Amino acid sequence: MTSLERMINILDLFDGSRMEWAIEDLHARLGLTRSTLYRYLKVLTDAGLLTSLPDIGYTLGPRIAELDYQMRQRDPMIVAARPVMAQLVETVPGIALLCRRYRDRVLCVHQEQNTQTFQSNYERGKSRPLLRGAASRIILANMPLAAIRKLHAAQAADFEAAGYGASLDTARAILRDIRQQGWDSTAADVTPGVTGIAAPVFDRRGSVLGSLSITVGQAQLAQDRLRTIADRVVFGAAIVTKAIARDNSPEMNGAEDRDFGQP
Repeated sequence: MTSLERMINILDLFDGSRMEWAIEDLHARLGLTRSTLYRYLKVLTDAGLLTSLPDIGYTLGPRIAELDYQMRQRDPMIVAARPVMAQLVETVPGIALLCRRYRDRVLCVHQEQNTQTFQSNYERGKSRPLLRGAASRIILANMPLAAIRKLHAAQAADFEAAGYGASLDTARAILRDIRQQGWDSTAADVTPGVTGIAAPVFDRRGSVLGSLSITVGQAQLAQDRLRTIADRVVFGAAIVTKAIARDNSPEMNGAEDRDFGQP
């Protein structure tokens, strides 16, 4: 591991379970020399990524909030998805989520809501595993085989507990079916009493970036209703994919203006 990687890895300690670190705790946790640790902390503090408070220690700095604002305003995926998601929840009352793959997790990066009947516990900035929930599973299903194999080797028991079977071959078959369908749905897999429907979002090279999904406040949906919603989510995800790729192919021209009531 390089010196730069060791410095950046300090930020991983602020993972939500602990957001305040005294210098002595950092020294004991990281095993760095004091001079190296102080140098790293100075660089991160000067950049605004960390800040030091008397009697508290180090916490995340104001630059994090500034970067988050800039991401919400300028990130191409969020900019492309925001109007699509707003129209989606107008047609299908629920909570629309835009998620991105992040290491071996899935991170919510934007949310649009048009319901008061339930609340999502998957807020912007919150990550969760790749194995559960439609928004996660559709990403996993479209990941390269090498990445799936590596994840399964590290989390075989978690795969089995999440319903992917006891072997990599069984998991691959389940994920292949999801990928070929083009969308996924789960009922009460993460939140009781709701159904999530998700479709993948790709970059211009065809690599999966994340997912567009909607959660509706019913655990059981009739198959025709489920399919209608899925068609709308797939169509919305395709618009986001095309916008990211800046593809002006004839079949997508004017797609942004299409009514979600006519998938």
